[in-house]
Amino acid sequence: MVALVGPPQEMYPITSASAVFGYHGPDIPHLYDFRLCAERPGPIATTMGADILVTDGLEALAEADTILIANWCPGPDISPELGDAVLAAHARGARIVGICSGIHIPAGLGLLDGRTAAVHWELSGELARRYPRVRADATVLYVDHGDVATAGATATTVDLCLNQVRRAHGAALAMRIGRQLAAAPHREGCQRQFPALPTTGPLPDSLAPLLDWVTANLDRRLTLEDMAAWSGTSPRTLSRHFTEQLGIAPGRWLLERRIAGARALLEETDLPVETIAQRVGLSSAVNLRRRFRNALATTPAAYRRSFR
Repeated sequence: MVALVGPPQEMYPITSASAVFGYHGPDIPHLYDFRLCAERPGPIATTMGADILVTDGLEALAEADTILIANWCPGPDISPELGDAVLAAHARGARIVGICSGIHIPAGLGLLDGRTAAVHWELSGELARRYPRVRADATVLYVDHGDVATAGATATTVDLCLNQVRRAHGAALAMRIGRQLAAAPHREGCQRQFPALPTTGPLPDSLAPLLDWVTANLDRRLTLEDMAAWSGTSPRTLSRHFTEQLGIAPGRWLLERRIAGARALLEETDLPVETIAQRVGLSSAVNLRRRFRNALATTPAAYRRSFR
């Protein structure tokens, strides 16, 4: 296992991978070697403010069974030397793993063309523009095609690495390593990542008073007509303003605001789901669960557990 690093390198995914593939004591089989390499060996700046010394260059990729590219901060541009080394390794059967922005390398080399790749939600727009042949999915933790694997966020590095152990050496070993790390032995890649709450951030000045009023009255059964009457305009005009300024219909904005309110209450309080549903204007726990599943592909209870 070789981790390809470049300045400024985020260390969390690197140390996470080394924790999975490193030495775990005499009672757990040690089946992996873990080393670092860089396009330009020497001191490599990190986001921690301290350099790491990397002695191996791209020649290390010629010997690797797995190449981990974690948060490739140098950017999407790939030098011919690096591209040739990664493609040669892939051609002889090495597995390429891109974590977060590390996806730029396999995507830029065409290794993900026509395939699904897990991407961080903040990068999904950029990746869709740069690599239109890649099916970028910001709703999953990781996607493993065998020869190429991707993880959307650095926090999923352990999940993806344990998945490799599981595929190569069985679930029993992955479970033993996961237990030693106090990590979930198998967290499926179909679980949602949870981006920032929707409909937050700067608001258009002309709509801000209305949106503040709606947010303060989420517990009411508000309609488009109610919103238009409060703002002193017609429903048709209000719909046009929403579309022009927010890129979304008023009803959709209101539902997203209700879901956002429910998420905040699930994260920060112990209120029953029925109470939360009433506070955000979704009337009942049944309706909240249905809306929640449609929006986030999970249940309120499962969402709350992920934050506790």
